Amino acid sequence: MSRFFATGSDSESEESSSADEILSKAPGGNFKQSLLISDDEEDTKRIVRSAKDKRFEELTNLIKTIRNAMKIRDMSKCLEDFEQLCRAFLKSKTIVDKEGVPPFYIRLLADLEDYVNQLWEDKEGKKKMNKNNAKALSTLRQKIRKYNRDYETEVAAYKENPQESADEEEEKEAADSEGSSSDSEEEVMSAKDFLKKKPEVIQDASAFLKKGSGDESSSSSDDEDGEDWGSDTVDSGSESSDDGEGKHASIAAVFLKKEDKPVKGGMVMEKPKMFAKGTEINVPVVVKKLNEILQARGKKGMDRAAQIELLHALANIAAENHLGEGITVKIKFNIIASLYDYNPNLAAFMKPDMWKKCLECIDELLDILFEHNDIFIGENIAEDSESLIISDQASSPFRVRGCILTLVERMDEEFTKIMQNTDPHSQEYVDNLKDEGHVCGVIDRLLNYMETKGSTEEICRIYLRRIMHTYYKFDYKAHRRALGPPVQTKFIYAKDRTDRIRTCAILCHIYHHALHSRWYQARDLMLMSHLQDNIQHADPPVQILYNRTMVQLGICAFRQGMIKDAHNALLDIQSSGRAKELLGQGLLMRNMQERNTEQEKIEKRRQVPFHMHINLELLECVYLVSAMLLEIPYMAAHEFDARRRMISKQFHHQLRVGERQPLLGVTPESMREHVVAASKAMKMETGACHSFIINQKMNSKVWDLFPETQRVREMLVRKIQEESLRTYLFTYSSVYDSISMGTLSEMFELEFPTVHSIISKMIINEELMASLDQPTQMVVMHRTEPTSLQNMALQLAEKLGSLVENNERVFDLKQGVYGGYFNRDQKGGYQQNKSYSREGRGGGYQQNRGGYNREVSGKLHRPPKGSRHGLLPLERSDYLMVLHGPLFLGGPSKVFFLLVPQPSLLSSRGATPIGPPESL
Repeated sequence: MSRFFATGSDSESEESSSADEILSKAPGGNFKQSLLISDDEEDTKRIVRSAKDKRFEELTNLIKTIRNAMKIRDMSKCLEDFEQLCRAFLKSKTIVDKEGVPPFYIRLLADLEDYVNQLWEDKEGKKKMNKNNAKALSTLRQKIRKYNRDYETEVAAYKENPQESADEEEEKEAADSEGSSSDSEEEVMSAKDFLKKKPEVIQDASAFLKKGSGDESSSSSDDEDGEDWGSDTVDSGSESSDDGEGKHASIAAVFLKKEDKPVKGGMVMEKPKMFAKGTEINVPVVVKKLNEILQARGKKGMDRAAQIELLHALANIAAENHLGEGITVKIKFNIIASLYDYNPNLAAFMKPDMWKKCLECIDELLDILFEHNDIFIGENIAEDSESLIISDQASSPFRVRGCILTLVERMDEEFTKIMQNTDPHSQEYVDNLKDEGHVCGVIDRLLNYMETKGSTEEICRIYLRRIMHTYYKFDYKAHRRALGPPVQTKFIYAKDRTDRIRTCAILCHIYHHALHSRWYQARDLMLMSHLQDNIQHADPPVQILYNRTMVQLGICAFRQGMIKDAHNALLDIQSSGRAKELLGQGLLMRNMQERNTEQEKIEKRRQVPFHMHINLELLECVYLVSAMLLEIPYMAAHEFDARRRMISKQFHHQLRVGERQPLLGVTPESMREHVVAASKAMKMETGACHSFIINQKMNSKVWDLFPETQRVREMLVRKIQEESLRTYLFTYSSVYDSISMGTLSEMFELEFPTVHSIISKMIINEELMASLDQPTQMVVMHRTEPTSLQNMALQLAEKLGSLVENNERVFDLKQGVYGGYFNRDQKGGYQQNKSYSREGRGGGYQQNRGGYNREVSGKLHRPPKGSRHGLLPLERSDYLMVLHGPLFLGGPSKVFFLLVPQPSLLSSRGATPIGPPESL
């Protein structure tokens, strides 16, 4: 006997002891008992609640929480629950439109408004509130006043007679409770019956068990629990009474599974009947049923999967009754549209089973259209003018409203969304990518259909869809062939009337040329199209395509050895620091705070699928190597130039990062470290530069990704050797009197004609002041470059020039424009009045129409036209710099002249260097 029943009677104790013996087994050991209990629970009645009850219960629960928060003056909670209440009321708008606004809702709005106004007028109470509650009170007051404007009449009626409104609400609640009392009584009775039947079932079930359960050893043993029920029934057969068969039947019924109708959302879903028995199936009846099904489309609570099944069933009925292909095509259009609408959210992608069904339906629709040429479909056909009935006249074809091109375009967009939302590093992505062949096959079939029955605009649209699946793919067979423009692009160029389709076709054409190393065709097409002038006005997807095309164009130029063109093409993308975002290959985390959730979703839908991505590490490496080949010689040539401009800011940033590293001589690991190490080697050494760019690590990361890997490596080695030679000549030209071209050829492992060509170009472009001695094959330096002292004087002159200019501005502010002595010209400089003239020592200076003339050693030198006051360079062959201008030093203004003559001029003419600056 259990201790829980110790106070009961003897009969109760006996029943409880027998039940206790059965229930005393270890949990999990006797699963028959659990099955019996769970099956009895199935006899309880299920509660089916209407949508009205659900929505109103949700509203009442929120109202209770608001009233509780009002009691404790928790305004933050009141504001939060009020916002939830408004959203919940908006969800139940359809029910409110039918039933009217519930009185308890109006009562809360009125009470809450009075409560908030009362707190607002209590200034002392407001001061005692904390910051969050005070802020919430102010926000809630504004919201409740704005919200109650829509219910002014109801709230006013409640405030006039609040007692009657409360009584009506209570009567309505009482009527609802009376209507549901019978159901509750039945539920209580069923629960009582269940409690009464429970011991009987256990007692009957004990007949199935082995006797001697009182024995502790037998009750706890697992062997008895594991025996089958067949032996138990045989043993108990002799002990059963005449009515034992009925009991056994009831127990068997308990064990059997009951087949219930499928329940969804608490309501029993019954499959609706398509047509009544005996109804004649014809085209008008089917069209009417189709419209009935479509009317439920988009309604709340509509099962979209069931709607698709109904449409499939309707299509089968139409096919069985041979109603013609016109009605079949119309139903197929609606089936495909329902499949697209299965996901109401635009950002969501189709499930795999729906995607397969969609492809099958489109294939079936195209099969019908190809087999029956008498079917005419179009968007401009009105529903009243549709012709779906089979006619005896052959001249009257089927006319169906719809657009197959729109369905295929939506299918292509769904495929893109599937690829965007699939993990690119999973096998699922590979499996989904295999469907691209099927998608391209559907587009090709539609292309063949549109070429015969479609308009020019529709043909251009489907051509562009086909091009978008082709332009980014490398064709190894056509790589070496010089191909003309494909048929699709030629047709679009000639027939398209919309700028967007033509722009996309041109960009795809350029991309394809660049991908296959047809540099000149791609460059000429880009320059002739003038897309770079108006691309900022295009939509974001077209701008992303333009960025991808420019990047591919730059990579193509790099493969062809056009280093400067490659750098110019990649400069805008790489200098922004947002290459990943501009190419549509991902979003930057640092910009996440600048966009809201909706903008983020829109930008994610613009992303390019992973199999179309451009390798960002390859892109950055190409850009940095191009910048290195341009920047290092330029830095060597303008080492002492104070006005030197950097070609690539990103490259200089990488150099500064490399200089800040604490450990020197460490083997580079990343791609950037390899480029920085190669840049340092190009400055200092001769032959070790290309070993940092062309090695096993860089080959695996970057160079092996190119189609013609070996040719690209050879081009890179040659370019590095040539630029290293240029850098060497710029750096050490002041050290040598002459140098042999043969020696340079051996140092940089270049052919002699190549060295001769490079040096000749440098001399012609006046980059190197030297001459070639052909008999001895020597390069003779002219020593015209300024020495280190002269370079310092040049820098000092430029700094003094900026000082003079700042001094003039200060003088302007204090005393005007030099009392009329100097006049400011349009370009911001100063020039003297034409009436001024002064004779210097030896007739050195005279004024002539605002310009200075100076005669030195029999030559007349005139300053360049439009030169600014403060820094006037003369001819390079005679003088390096002339600095003149008024300098305000707190006293009278003075004009200083600094002449730095060339050493060659002094030595050739026997002149002596000019002494200190002359002062006038």
